[in-house]
Amino acid sequence: MQSQEEYVLRMVEERGVRFVQLWFTDVLGTPKTFSITPAELENALEEGMTFDGSSIDGFSRIQESDVLARPDAKTFQILPWRTDEGAVARVFCDVTNLDGSPFEGCPRHVLRRCLERARERGFSFYAAPELEYFYFADADPSHPPQPLDRGSYFELTVADLAGDLRKRTVLTLEDMGIPVEYAQHEDAPSQHEIDLRYTDALTMADTVMTVRLVVKEIAQERGVHASFMPKPMAGVQGSGMHTHFSLFEGDVNAFHDPGDEHGLSKVAKGFIAGLLRHASDITAVTNQWVNSYKRLVRGYEAPVHLSWARNNRSALVRVPVIKRGKVDSTRIEYRAPDPACNPYLAFAVILAAGLKGIEEGYQLPPEAATNLYTMTPEELASEGIRPLPASLADAVAAMESSELVAETLGEHVFEWFIRNKRAEWADYKTQVSQFELDRYLPQL
Repeated sequence: MQSQEEYVLRMVEERGVRFVQLWFTDVLGTPKTFSITPAELENALEEGMTFDGSSIDGFSRIQESDVLARPDAKTFQILPWRTDEGAVARVFCDVTNLDGSPFEGCPRHVLRRCLERARERGFSFYAAPELEYFYFADADPSHPPQPLDRGSYFELTVADLAGDLRKRTVLTLEDMGIPVEYAQHEDAPSQHEIDLRYTDALTMADTVMTVRLVVKEIAQERGVHASFMPKPMAGVQGSGMHTHFSLFEGDVNAFHDPGDEHGLSKVAKGFIAGLLRHASDITAVTNQWVNSYKRLVRGYEAPVHLSWARNNRSALVRVPVIKRGKVDSTRIEYRAPDPACNPYLAFAVILAAGLKGIEEGYQLPPEAATNLYTMTPEELASEGIRPLPASLADAVAAMESSELVAETLGEHVFEWFIRNKRAEWADYKTQVSQFELDRYLPQL
């Protein structure tokens, strides 16, 4: 029987691949790569390729700089665009130390470690994100973003550039073996959404990285810019990455219980309770930029309160109603993450929070039956509903005191992430915004 490595080598030869890109990410989820020729590929698959980790944010210190990129042959994919030299392929890598042990700064390893904890308890973890993003005329920060269309939610527009870009992106993803469940225009001008069909969380984290690159690449080919910035324009909705999650025990959905009034198992209720209790702790990871918190405000359909519900989209955790007879689709939707997060770390801390709720037997609080956006702070407090962190500084403070997040990320990633985010907040605090100039300069 042909091994995965042998299949990769055969495909490279048969398809005339001239370069293979080795992909990995830094701690913030920024895609990184270096290319090798087919002549080096067999050695890379067997032994990995050495590179200088000290040049990558959140990786090694200078005195311990060299690490290995170990290709994961299962992720091999020929890219849908060609260079002048010929076909190009990519493969995701796990980053290891030179002795082959997992490198603590590798986000893919952080997620692998958390998935292994789930497997030890008999669970497989699945994810299905909804990625929202904008198309703009360019990426020039010297002027406000210029949308390509003025459509709104689910709008069926006549043929236009933005709609064509979205269609070409979906067809390209399908050609790459990435199934898309839905694609539509979102609420804001020039805002679009691509919903991915569920798969295991590690594959999905790789897929999120791929989708973000494909969206940007296809936009760039037409001379425009695609942005996953959480809140690029004031006065309209920001971009989220609502993600559906489920746990399976073998082939059985562990979130479903036919005897429960709402079809939710004890496992599902514990998972939701864990997410709610630790949501503030993990928000710095799922929403990692200063700009992320411009989206998490009242009035723009983003979650701002620690709550759960079935049909209430103001809640942080939503339990979608499933179609009759489709018990395997029982799932929860976590609505806080934005599409600029590091998906490996985000999925890891979400899983860790849910598992903690299951293991510790956390009690699920009452469902939020009313629209939380219409409730006063006093009414929310009387119901025991607390807010999500309102700024990156608040989120980092909550994360720093969290044993759960420290254990999940590991000391290396945890400490570097906090240092980096404190520096980002310090830089932000020194800036004077246009809002401040407009409001204060004429009168003060």
